[in-house]
Amino acid sequence: QVRVVESGGGLVQAGGSLRLYCVASGSIFSIAAMGWYRRAPGKQRELVAAITGGGTTNYADSVKGRFTISRDNAKNTVSLQMNSLKPEDTAVYYCNVDQRPFTYWGQGTQVTVSS
Repeated sequence: QVRVVESGGGLVQAGGSLRLYCVASGSIFSIAAMGWYRRAPGKQRELVAAITGGGTTNYADSVKGRFTISRDNAKNTVSLQMNSLKPEDTAVYYCNVDQRPFTYWGQGTQVTVSS
């Protein structure tokens, strides 16, 4: 079993910054990718950003240029630096760990951006 724990959410004004942090622990063998998803009220969960073990990144169009994902393979951690936050970034953010054939999720951390 793999445990996934997020931290770093909170309340920030529009234009501000937050950094999310996620650590995976337990039966870690070979993580293919780690990423962040979010679910806003009344909307479906969507990919925000993901990163492979080799460092290849993928971002949602809505966050390109504002968010940066990074990963420490040795520590099984992934971070999401969020700058120039907008009210529409308000959501619960979930960390995802892809250790095929299984996928693991954290419990989520709330990010609220006030206008």
